[in-house]
Amino acid sequence: MVIAVSEISSLSSTKPSLGALVKADASYPPTFASLADERIDRKQKLAATFRLFGKFGFDEGVAGHVTVRDPEQTDCFWVNPFGVSFKQIRVSDLLLVNHGGEIVEGVGLLNDAAFAIHSQIHKNLPHVTAAAHTHSLNGKAWSSLGRLLDPLTQDACAFYDDHVLFDDFTGVVLDTSEGERIASALGTKKAAILQNHGLLTTGATVEEAAWWFITMERTCQAQLIAEAAGKPVQIRPDVAAKTHGQVGAKVSGWFSFKPLFATIVAEQPDLLD
Repeated sequence: MVIAVSEISSLSSTKPSLGALVKADASYPPTFASLADERIDRKQKLAATFRLFGKFGFDEGVAGHVTVRDPEQTDCFWVNPFGVSFKQIRVSDLLLVNHGGEIVEGVGLLNDAAFAIHSQIHKNLPHVTAAAHTHSLNGKAWSSLGRLLDPLTQDACAFYDDHVLFDDFTGVVLDTSEGERIASALGTKKAAILQNHGLLTTGATVEEAAWWFITMERTCQAQLIAEAAGKPVQIRPDVAAKTHGQVGAKVSGWFSFKPLFATIVAEQPDLLD
């Protein structure tokens, strides 16, 4: 969509959300001619997410996992194989895993923590199509404070009254009962701060879960920097709630991922193999 200069004043006066601005050239939720087309799209976006997370430094050894529900076998999800670098993951590397922990398709190792957490999110939260969790630096640091994020910036408002604190850290998550508790704590919120652990985000599309993680990690960094420098000024609750409706909507997360996907595919086309 092209916005003429003459239109800027009228747009600014009505202050439309990002969702309103993209309706002319984007369709949300995305539609597909077949389940096979939808599956390959989800897998491509998932592989691209790993490459982006690797590029942004969200990888930490073998820790971290992002999943997406299969559009046809809805009791199964696609996940990264354990021990493969985010920076090298391709579409063909992804594993299809069922809620019983069996690898239905693909060759590789299944991360027990990935299964324990994500199987319960996908099983208990049918509105969630994708979920992301890594041990990103700023997310880990913020999680140690045992606090929710404050509405300090426009971007932070994406999480205003839309994330939870899960304060029941018991070590590496290897038991599905903890995954179930995380899913219960999430409810309809888009993200969770796993105390002493890191961040977890969800979405109705891979794009949303990925973008929410990227911007949540940066929001943690921004608040850590702001609080180290002084006493930040919070956005008023009414303004924060309004801004959440603009930058925190599902379509906003989905659309914000588009340029990142285009860039990483251009830079690393082998991810689609």
